[in-house]
Amino acid sequence: MKILDARGKVNAAWALDQLSRRALPDQKVRAVVERILGEVRRGGDAAVLKIHNGFAKKKIRKGDLRVKGKFRAPSAEVRRALALAEKNIADFAKATRPVAWRKRNAQGAITGENFPALGRVGVYVPGGTAPLVSTALMTVVLARVAGVKEIVAFTPGPVNPVLGWALQKAGATEIYQVGGAQAVAAMAFGTETIRPVEKICGPGSAWVVEAKRQVFGMVGIDLLPGPSEIAVIADETARPEWVAADLVAQAEHGPGSQIFLLTPSMKVLGNVLAQVLSQSSRQPRAGYLRDVLKKGASLVWTKDLAQAVELAEAIAPEHLALQCRGAKKIAERIRCAGGVFVGNYSAVALGDYVAGPSHTLPTGGAGRAFAGLRVEDFVKRVSVVEYGAESVRRSARATSVLARLERLDAHADSVETRLR
Repeated sequence: MKILDARGKVNAAWALDQLSRRALPDQKVRAVVERILGEVRRGGDAAVLKIHNGFAKKKIRKGDLRVKGKFRAPSAEVRRALALAEKNIADFAKATRPVAWRKRNAQGAITGENFPALGRVGVYVPGGTAPLVSTALMTVVLARVAGVKEIVAFTPGPVNPVLGWALQKAGATEIYQVGGAQAVAAMAFGTETIRPVEKICGPGSAWVVEAKRQVFGMVGIDLLPGPSEIAVIADETARPEWVAADLVAQAEHGPGSQIFLLTPSMKVLGNVLAQVLSQSSRQPRAGYLRDVLKKGASLVWTKDLAQAVELAEAIAPEHLALQCRGAKKIAERIRCAGGVFVGNYSAVALGDYVAGPSHTLPTGGAGRAFAGLRVEDFVKRVSVVEYGAESVRRSARATSVLARLERLDAHADSVETRLR
């Protein structure tokens, strides 16, 4: 692990140099993804199957692309856990869904916004060594609450039965056992079997993220989330074993993950370091953890708590945990983070599963400008303008002056004609 002394450093510049991990596209990944997108665009189902079967252990045919039938319900204990998480996610989404509004401007015209749901969205749920049922809930439930009628889920096959059941329970109307860049291509361009979507959401591998980057504009894209990240600000009030547990938990996501500790106490730093080494050695994914700790772990000794906060803002992590004095006040000032976890008891894993806000969050420093996935990502913002005769009269002169200044006389005429 990398141990850094930040005391006396020029914070923003130093942090960007030492701690920055801006997600720039890999040229080889970019080229391969560009080729895959082109093949699927031209070849449709046949191209999707050829690419899929070139990597998959279990080959599939055209009729297998879409998963048919209902998945069998998991155990009662799993159902209860999923129900608790789903309720919290849905309640949070309902509370944050934008609603239509209207007001009159100074000239008397009615202006406002409507928020209709998107018609058809694609949700990507990564595959791998375990069924990511939490990602299914953290994406599909938001789309359902927004009012999306067609929620199309893509995940590498064969689809785990628990994941399939969770997707259907959350509100997925179609499920396709296709992963990788070819899944993004199918969502964006459509094939004989798969109709194109209006927006693509959800996390994925470097290939999926790059594919989303390349189809942006042809379809809507939520985020380009990369490997998991956490930064913890801790002082003497923190429990080192709890801080270490949060760091190890996010490192568990594997290669590319980034973990940061920012503390003004060398004693806390040393204790957390010892706990990280001890806890990580006992985990089933110890191999993943060793790689992350070697390449992606930074323990930073700061001058004081204020410098720790400043460095955290420069890092703009996916998850920022505040296990320090004044955590609530600090949280109110944080601008650059995907999610803020306040106090010693607020384990980041609670946000990963059951708290309510989506765990699909910006990474790679994107937290400076982007927010996490939210219900608003599944609606359109449509402005509404309504004028009457009197409000036109009050607005015509200013409109004409500005339109003729821009040499758009027909614009001015289109308003002035309503006064004659």
